Amino acid sequence: MFLLKELREDKDLTQNDISNLLSITRQNYSRWETNEKVIPLKHLTALCNYYRVSLDYITGLSKENSYREIILDPKEIGLKIKEFRTKNNISQAQLANFLNTTQSTISAYESGKTLILTVFAYQMCKQYNISLDWLCN
Repeated sequence: MFLLKELREDKDLTQNDISNLLSITRQNYSRWETNEKVIPLKHLTALCNYYRVSLDYITGLSKENSYREIILDPKEIGLKIKEFRTKNNISQAQLANFLNTTQSTISAYESGKTLILTVFAYQMCKQYNISLDWLCN
């Protein structure tokens, strides 16, 4: 799904190199490359900034790389989620149902108390044809 392995190999880096860069274990990084686990958004954006690729590109949402430095701000992301919901006339309950989570989780995302999970952000973008770069920048 994500281009983690391809980007790493293009730079002739090892999994150890990237795990050291992110201050995580090689085993954990390996699970992200094989899609056994989903990479947290903070680490995904760190890799985007390192490789100078956009979130849409690294996740396969776009074939074009329109890189801009990514600085995660849970409050800004929350505002974008709310803006998206309002423009599309989707309630918190409806979005929560689509993402198989609770309305209180959506509320926590929108208030900026919690950073949205990568898998939820990706699902929203894929389903509703929105840019992950827009959502997170």
